[in-house]
Amino acid sequence: MTVSLPLVFVLGVIAWAAIKFLSIRLWVAVVIALFGFWLSHTFLAPAIESGTRSGVGVVNGPHK
Repeated sequence: MTVSLPLVFVLGVIAWAAIKFLSIRLWVAVVIALFGFWLSHTFLAPAIESGTRSGVGVVNGPHK
């Protein structure tokens, strides 16, 4: 059985868990999210996207 989850959902769960269980303040999570948003508008965005896709591909393994 295959389950598809958007990466943003998984990252949201990780952020929620960090805020809840690691006592990270909400404003720190917001700053990190804004940094990622601004970073996506730079020349590094294609490299970040490619690296993310490669990492997800490694985790998912080959499709048969």
